[in-house]
Amino acid sequence: MIALDTHALLWWALDPDQLSQTAKRTLSEMETSGGVVSSISIWELGVKVKRGHLDIGMSIDEFARRIEHSGTVTVIPVDTTVWLRSLALPWEHRDPADRVIVATALLHSVPLLTKDHAIHAFDGVRCVW
Repeated sequence: MIALDTHALLWWALDPDQLSQTAKRTLSEMETSGGVVSSISIWELGVKVKRGHLDIGMSIDEFARRIEHSGTVTVIPVDTTVWLRSLALPWEHRDPADRVIVATALLHSVPLLTKDHAIHAFDGVRCVW
C-alpha cells in the first residue's frame, strides 16, 4: 500500500506521462495492494480548479467521485487524529496540506509517492518517486 501526494493522484488519474518510471511501477503495484490519499488533496485540486489554475476536464465533484469509486484508492478524511499528528511533526514546513499528507502516510504506516523535494528532505516519512 502507498499514500499519494496531490500531484501523484492527479497524474495517476489524468496524466500518467508526468510520472517517473518508479512512480509508474509503484502505481501499477497499487492496483493490487491499494493506496490512500488524504481528502485534503481533493480540496487542493478543487481550489486550483476554482481559481482557474487547473483544468481537469470535469468538475472537482466528478473527479472526487471517480477517485472514490476507483476501487484502488481510499480517500482518508482529515480528522482530529490527522490534524494532531500533522502538528506534532518535527518539521518546519508551513504548508498545512503537505503536513496533513505526510501525517496521513505516517498514520497508515505507508510510504508516500511524491516528487516534492521539501517532503523528500523530511526524514520522518519514506518517499518514493
